[in-house]
Amino acid sequence: MRFERITEMPSLYRCLEKMSVTEMIEHINDEDQTVALAVKKALPQVALLIGVIVERLKSGGRLFYIGAGTSGRLGVLDASECAPTYGVPKELVTGIMAGGDAALRFGIEDAEDNATQGWNDLREHGVTKNDVVIGIAASGTTPYVTGALKEARNYGTLTGCIVCNPQSPVAEHADYPVEVIVGPEFVTGITRMKCGTAQKLVLNTISTAVMIYLGRVKGNRMVNMEISNTKLVDRGVKMIMEKGNIADYENAKELLLENGSVALVLAKIEQGTRGNPD
Repeated sequence: MRFERITEMPSLYRCLEKMSVTEMIEHINDEDQTVALAVKKALPQVALLIGVIVERLKSGGRLFYIGAGTSGRLGVLDASECAPTYGVPKELVTGIMAGGDAALRFGIEDAEDNATQGWNDLREHGVTKNDVVIGIAASGTTPYVTGALKEARNYGTLTGCIVCNPQSPVAEHADYPVEVIVGPEFVTGITRMKCGTAQKLVLNTISTAVMIYLGRVKGNRMVNMEISNTKLVDRGVKMIMEKGNIADYENAKELLLENGSVALVLAKIEQGTRGNPD
């Protein structure tokens, strides 16, 4: 199969500015509904990538996302939520984007054209052969990402990618490519729409599954979350009351604040180190 820039194909819709609001948003929603089905077709690729990430992280490796523009921002977002949600070290999952942190808020569009800076940025974070690097690029052509994956692979680091065009240059340098083909965008070439949604869905799936397999979830609860605000304290207390069979809210809260995590409290209860919790 030859490389085809499906993400740059003309929109299936014409004269967008002449549509009524209702007509416009219905068409956007129609297109959005196709994204989950496109992701479903790529699930076998996603599963393979998850498997190798879990293996590497269990062996002491780390996970890096690297991208530019919307793709880079989505990677940074997913990475930044892993530590507070699952209580893992902040450096376990790291998002790197072209242009650095300033590009998260303000577009530094030409940063993506630097084919050597991606690898330089990875090296600044001390990437090793035990880690996994996932390149995120809707087009699959971003030089910043392509160069980073090429050098990471040459170095011996495992590589993956999330792209929205088949047989792309980025995927060529990925040991485990994930290709989610969502078709032309509602507004031609604006890949923050369907492509961005697809990438977010895949990232959600990867990080959630990886953290579950690393033992950061018990049952269906995020028992290792950071207890960093009133809402999360309340959520943690209610988990302890339910899972630890504790009737008194204040008693459960005291245990949570004393131990710092739901998981630790439940482990102590299971071990009987506190006797009768009530």
